[in-house]
Parts: sequence; structure tokens; C-alpha cells
Amino acid sequence: QVQLVESGGGLVQAGGSLRLSCAASTSIGSIDFMGWYRQAPGKQRELVAAFTGDGVTNYAGSVKGRFTISKDNAKNTVNLQMDSLKPEDTAVYYCKAIFRRSIYWGQGTQVTVSS
Repeated sequence: QVQLVESGGGLVQAGGSLRLSCAASTSIGSIDFMGWYRQAPGKQRELVAAFTGDGVTNYAGSVKGRFTISKDNAKNTVNLQMDSLKPEDTAVYYCKAIFRRSIYWGQGTQVTVSS
């Protein structure tokens, strides 16, 4: 089992920055997939950025060039640096992990970008 705890959400003005962190209860080196998703009201949950098992990073087109995913193996965290935020980035952001073929989600953290 893997427990995921997100932190770092909040309210920011358009053009501002936030940094989200997802702490895993196990070594992230042993996790096959870790990524960030988001869900806005009335919309489906969507991929924002992720590390695949071979270390490749994937980004949604809408965030490419503005968001950066990174990981800290010593702290077992996966982070999402979000710059040049837009009101349309407003959503609940979730951390997802796939470990030994099971999917795990964090509880989510709210990001609100005001115009």
C-alpha cells in the first residue's frame, strides 16, 4: 500500500506561482508511475504532468512550458512547480501513483487562481 499526501495548494493571482508537493509513504524509486492530475468543477479529472516508469515526463499541452514536475528521492516526494498561473488552472489537484499494479490517489489540494 502507498499513502500519498499533497500539500502546497492555495489562492494566487493570475501570473503567480505555486509549488505542490506529494509525499509518498514508500520509496518513490519503487513506484512505477507518479503524476499530478486535476479536476475542475463539472469537468473530468485530467493528467497535468507525470513521470512514467522509465523516467520520461509527460505534460498536458495546456501546462507545457509553465509547469515543471520534479522528484526528490531522498524525501520521497514528487513536486509540481506551477508558474504563470491562469484562472483556468483552478482545480483540485491530485497526486496519483501506480505501485505493483494498484492505483493510489491522494486526498487532493485546492488551487484557485483569481483573475
